[in-house]
Amino acid sequence: MRLLLNRLIELLKWPVALYMLFSLPACLQSLAYFRFSNLRYLVLFGGFFFFFIARGFMDSAMKTTMEILAHEMTHAFFALLTLHKVKGIRVAPDDSGGNMSFEGEGNWLIIIAPYFFPLFGFFYMIAVSLYTSFAPSNLLLNGILGYFIGYHLDTVGSQIHEKQTDLPKVSYLFCVLFLPAANLMMLGSMLAFNTRGWDGIVMYQRLLLYLNEKNWDWLVRFIGF
Repeated sequence: MRLLLNRLIELLKWPVALYMLFSLPACLQSLAYFRFSNLRYLVLFGGFFFFFIARGFMDSAMKTTMEILAHEMTHAFFALLTLHKVKGIRVAPDDSGGNMSFEGEGNWLIIIAPYFFPLFGFFYMIAVSLYTSFAPSNLLLNGILGYFIGYHLDTVGSQIHEKQTDLPKVSYLFCVLFLPAANLMMLGSMLAFNTRGWDGIVMYQRLLLYLNEKNWDWLVRFIGF
């Protein structure tokens, strides 16, 4: 089963990359549909900026260790999702990097996951959903979500550089096609969760489909088909 799933994921690699490239305009356009003047978003932005203020007081070694651990944990999470048994996670003593070992040959989704998926934010959203059926009703939770959005964007930004060994494994071309829209889609999903919980994420995905259809119709008319 794991082998079949890996083959399917590998088969979808470039179609997914092209779809994400096509979806990039819709991801940008979707931001106009959020009511950022809403109090929940103002509190969220407060949490977002608080992260960057707090980051300045963090111990640099601890911050690096946490980033590496989060990186390897995201690899491990997607390895488990694609039916791989995780053997272990290791962080180098000098904080120069880390390693996650698992059984099987793996796939591109495991490799690229830390560069777009907000693991801590995702588990936070699950946790607050257990706390209340409509998590965004609590302004404190909005602020904490903003903190995790800040953490995610900061972590992704610090991980994408020319010395990163994961990116060449999936090819730089794939990263250019896939990562911008993937990160915007994750950001939009977290923003949507901020107002309507998981129902908001469903509505956001429907919005992206609607915008993609509109953009496709425009493209067809522009080309003259």
